[in-house]
Amino acid sequence: MIEFAVESRPVRAYQAAPSHSDGPGVLVLHAWWGLTPVFTGVCDRLAREGFVALAPDLYNGQTADKIEEAERLAQSLDPEATSKVVNAAVERLREHEGVRGDRMGVIGFSLGSGFALTMGGPVAAIVTFYGTTYPEWSWAKAAFQGHFAENDPYEPAEYVRGLEDSLRRAGRDVTFYTYPGTSHWFFEPNRPEYNAQAADLAWRRTLDFLRLHLSD
Repeated sequence: MIEFAVESRPVRAYQAAPSHSDGPGVLVLHAWWGLTPVFTGVCDRLAREGFVALAPDLYNGQTADKIEEAERLAQSLDPEATSKVVNAAVERLREHEGVRGDRMGVIGFSLGSGFALTMGGPVAAIVTFYGTTYPEWSWAKAAFQGHFAENDPYEPAEYVRGLEDSLRRAGRDVTFYTYPGTSHWFFEPNRPEYNAQAADLAWRRTLDFLRLHLSD
């Protein structure tokens, strides 16, 4: 765990880097459960694959394992203040001596996707797990990849199609996948909705996508 300041307020984050090498930077934005071991584990997995990963704690140390608790935490977020934390985390990641190149990646999970999908600047590759949002895309320069569940009351198929269509109309590089027989949270091994086969395939696709768009 590391700490950095945003407008004089301390922010916790988890950081992982490859041993004995440098690599492209990837920001990880957690789901509404908070910065749990699932998402610090994503950072560790990225580091083993040659990326420098950073996951800011958007809840300042709080976590949840029940949906009702997670909803309460998500509703307590100030979107403007959280966006400042996310942007500061990008800058902190860029300053890491092990980060190679100017292009950054971001992976957002559910709640985190709402922030990931609106990122510009040095972000060249955006991956969303389950989440959608519909901002104005005129700023967008990144390529987009999405991983979605077939049976998802939070993000129904029409939301996913709407996001994909809006990105294509904006001229963005976009590839979305829907995993048959899965539900929201299918990627997270501590959830009953976890689907190992779909999660493994989504992870391999994510790595290929990041390597393609963040390589020198």
